Amino acid sequence: MDFAYSPKVLELQSRVNEVMERWILPANPRWTADVERGVFPPPVVEEIKAYAKSEGLWNMFLPGLRANEPGTRLTNLEYAPLAEIMGRIPWASEVFNCNAPDTGNMELLHQFATPDQYERWLRPLLDGEIRSAFAMTEPDVASSDATNIRTSIRREGNEYVINGRKWFISNAAHPNCTIAIVMGVSNEAEDAARHARHSMVLVPMDTPGVTVVRNIPIMSHISPDGHCEITFRNVRVPVENLLGEEGAGFAMAQARLGPGRIHHCMRTIGQCEVALELMCDRALERRTFGKYLAEYANIQDWIADSRVEIDQARLLVLQAAWKIDELGNKAARIDVSAIKLIAGRLQTRVVDRAMQVFGGMGLTPDTPLAYLWTWGRALRFFDGPDQVHLRNVARNELGKARANPGRSAAYFTLPSDLESPPGGGSR
Repeated sequence: MDFAYSPKVLELQSRVNEVMERWILPANPRWTADVERGVFPPPVVEEIKAYAKSEGLWNMFLPGLRANEPGTRLTNLEYAPLAEIMGRIPWASEVFNCNAPDTGNMELLHQFATPDQYERWLRPLLDGEIRSAFAMTEPDVASSDATNIRTSIRREGNEYVINGRKWFISNAAHPNCTIAIVMGVSNEAEDAARHARHSMVLVPMDTPGVTVVRNIPIMSHISPDGHCEITFRNVRVPVENLLGEEGAGFAMAQARLGPGRIHHCMRTIGQCEVALELMCDRALERRTFGKYLAEYANIQDWIADSRVEIDQARLLVLQAAWKIDELGNKAARIDVSAIKLIAGRLQTRVVDRAMQVFGGMGLTPDTPLAYLWTWGRALRFFDGPDQVHLRNVARNELGKARANPGRSAAYFTLPSDLESPPGGGSR
């Protein structure tokens, strides 16, 4: 593994940084003011998007871009440091058409869309003309186990009829969100294989029976794009709207989540860097009891711990990205679970330290810290809760042990007449 940034990546980093410094950061107060007075999406987003697209800083997340498709074809390893830069401002990714959940939806459509689906939905997404949603999570079941999903997708003649309720559906409140990929049960037979019962269907948001019930606050924070609850009541779409094959929905969802999870982690590194920079600046300028905060040993420890932990997480992100590129999503599953575990915990830990250094101001909207902490806490649920990823990593380790029983016995120092260490070595 060689994680040194190539000349190509270094040049792209410089160009993305320039857009951030010259256009996005100065526009951030304007973006915030527009959102607060109900203007969404703020016009400045489209202005900067047009510039980024003209500069070729577009669709950088999609390694499989074809020659006739707009964008910069990068590997996951090449994309990681760029996503980190974008992550420093929550809305920056959209400027480069690299925003979730559109990225994951574009990946799905890129793999499975029919020619008609491509022209109707994928091409406008690639061009940044529309937004999309991915409707998977449900309030009535434990969605950490996706096989629990109950939304019904039943075929009637030349149509699918969809009934169910979804929530935490990102993008659904965005006025440009025109299409949702809905996952549900298409085979309700009792003897159906547990992982072959689900399908994905493309549902235009203006289809009769689709209702956005509410935009759910995340720890009292309302996202203008939306984390919405949606009901589907006798929603009818033509069978041509099936994405991929019937019964393949679960496998498609797992394939989609791999890169999506790691993209979140890439952006988290950038957000943690912002928190660390704010913490250091505040520590150097604020005095208590006759000393600058930076002179106190505990503050220095927080700063040092944050630096080391961010760098460790970055390396784990790069390792997972490298493995996806070299061996595919399935082979990188444990690496992705590992960094997904680390990222949310890292963000809440680093931001919490920065908030403490800022004192009461850290709890207010005057800094980005309160928002960043909220997002880090939510990240421990998005794309699978911590417990699912812990189980994945643990099962993998235990699987290695079962495949080679007694491998650790040689490390015990025991009298030669004993056959096994105390407690036994069998499994």
